[in-house]
Amino acid sequence: MASGGSLASSLALSVHGPAGVVDLVVPQDAAAVDLAREYAAVAGLSAAPALVTRSGRTLPADQPLVDAGVVTGDLLAATDPLFAAAEHHAGGSAAGDQHVGPREGRPGAASALWVTVAAAAAVLAGWLGARSDGLSHQMVIGLLAAAALTGLVPVGRYAERRAVTAPAFAAAAAFAYGWEPVPERLPTLIGTAALFGAVTAGVVRALDRRADEALKVWMVGGIGLFLLTTVAALLDREPQVVWAVVLGVGMLAARFVPMYAIDVPDHYLLELDRLSVSAWSARAQPPGRRNRTIVPASAVSNVAEKGARLLLAGAVAVFVATALAAPLLLTAADLPIDHGGAQALVLFTGAALLLAARSYRYAAARTLLRLAGLACWAALLATLLDEWGPAGLWTLALVAVVLAAVLVVAAVATGRGWRSAWWSRRAEVAEGLCGAAALAALVVATGLVRSLWESGISV
Repeated sequence: MASGGSLASSLALSVHGPAGVVDLVVPQDAAAVDLAREYAAVAGLSAAPALVTRSGRTLPADQPLVDAGVVTGDLLAATDPLFAAAEHHAGGSAAGDQHVGPREGRPGAASALWVTVAAAAAVLAGWLGARSDGLSHQMVIGLLAAAALTGLVPVGRYAERRAVTAPAFAAAAAFAYGWEPVPERLPTLIGTAALFGAVTAGVVRALDRRADEALKVWMVGGIGLFLLTTVAALLDREPQVVWAVVLGVGMLAARFVPMYAIDVPDHYLLELDRLSVSAWSARAQPPGRRNRTIVPASAVSNVAEKGARLLLAGAVAVFVATALAAPLLLTAADLPIDHGGAQALVLFTGAALLLAARSYRYAAARTLLRLAGLACWAALLATLLDEWGPAGLWTLALVAVVLAAVLVVAAVATGRGWRSAWWSRRAEVAEGLCGAAALAALVVATGLVRSLWESGISV
């Protein structure tokens, strides 16, 4: 709106709405729709809202503000733009002829479930195709590669879902193509497959950024795993070193990923006008300075949604990494000292993940972390049952009965509304202790302690 002219022929008003309070100076002959459009432009709204006085009376859109009894210093309220658009279509009082068009429908939760099934099917197809030969082997690789190419097409309602699964199909195709029945080469093969998935994620992200957070996790995780396996191969390290490090990184990622989930732009946190004080800005402050400090509601929701997607993608990566590395570590660490360290690492990693999940408020990410911790314990339990034999079943049954009784008591107390800050603090301490114990067991599981012990004996 016009900011110049005589103050006597202008109205200084404050508009309070969903985007905050905005101070505006408008001509006296301006209509309510003009003021609403200016507020929408300054606040970053998609539609002009309806204006309401302190008494709750809605200002007619085409009526001048002076005729409506509005004077300088009045406070007006702006209703939600969606509500204003609905009133406009219904023929009632509206703030203008702008309206919100129909939003394109986004994929729902059912499509996310099918995406998960598709990714799991890709992994299973790569595993089984690697063990086939002849025409079936080539057909599996070709189908997986074709499925990966479909994710490169950024067209259609489900393009975002296809983009997330494309790296999984590419990694499965690379795994099936490079498979060799040599256990020592398995880490390098998985690292190479992860690199193919990361490259595919980078290409998909360059074409379409709707699944930006998940593709970033694919890129970081794939490149990191490839570098780890390559360095281990160049240094001639055992496979157990790779799987132990993957477990440790997965445990730490459960705590550090939330720190990067919320990324608020600096211009929403800092008042940049005050950071750059010059002779010119000291003489005259630019008009409308308060308007630029308003944070639109859409920006807040965008930051929250991006953080939730990044948190979910990180939880999926932690689950896949731990569920894969735990059984492979327990199998690869076959020497007595290393095997004991591997068992301790899997035990404390699972406990740390279960305790870390309690601090997550996002239900899907919390469930995935709990599944990751249970996957670690399930792999450890399978190994212990194989080592103990039939005699260990009685011990397992007794422990299961005791744990079931404790869980029943805790469930009843929680259902009655029981909460305790004391237990919450103890859980934080227990999580820290489990993390420290897991990092200590990492040194033993990698074989470093055994190597130092053997070198000391040889001297």
